[in-house]
Amino acid sequence: MSSEETLHPEGTGVEDVIAFAKDRGCTMLDIRFMDLPGLWQHYSFPIKKLSADLFEEGLPFDGSSLRGWKTINESDMLVVPDSATAFIDPFMAEPTLVLIGNIVDPIERTAYPRCPRQLALRAEAYLKSTGIGDTVYFGPEAEFFVFDDVRFRQTTNMGYYEVDSVEGSWNTDRYEEGGNLGYKPRTKQGYFPVPPMDSLHDLRTEMLLTLADLG
Repeated sequence: MSSEETLHPEGTGVEDVIAFAKDRGCTMLDIRFMDLPGLWQHYSFPIKKLSADLFEEGLPFDGSSLRGWKTINESDMLVVPDSATAFIDPFMAEPTLVLIGNIVDPIERTAYPRCPRQLALRAEAYLKSTGIGDTVYFGPEAEFFVFDDVRFRQTTNMGYYEVDSVEGSWNTDRYEEGGNLGYKPRTKQGYFPVPPMDSLHDLRTEMLLTLADLG
């Protein structure tokens, strides 16, 4: 894919998505959804699985394999893809079209109440019913740490955790390939330093540009 090609279709309709996948030479289809604790889940198919019917019929999966959802004796569930969520995953080895889906009961064909996306839709519907507003926006605060090493252990007789970063103020004397320049950001003073002390500036820039490409 060239740098001028976008990672998402211009339109949000079903036919827009199908044409986009064909035009970009996608070979795999990746269906993603979120579980009750808020973790991404997914399963993949050859791109030939992509059709207009898919957006109506959905795809089955075993809901008992996920925490807090279904018991083994009533495990069948459906994920129905949302065509407005289509994008190409820039990190997959094969050109892969991603679709995010809503979880649906396969018998009643109703929204599953423990699906986070369905919960957000219900919240929006309630807001509209109150007359206070007609649109609601949900989004995470993208704040995170990037560590070079993370370790933990919890057993019957012991427990510990350890995190490490090349920028850590405790690493002024650590051996580093190419030499340790000694000076590190001091404790609680690493929020706004400029490069080269801010060693992850380029990484954050790449993240932002990739997110923009994804729409």
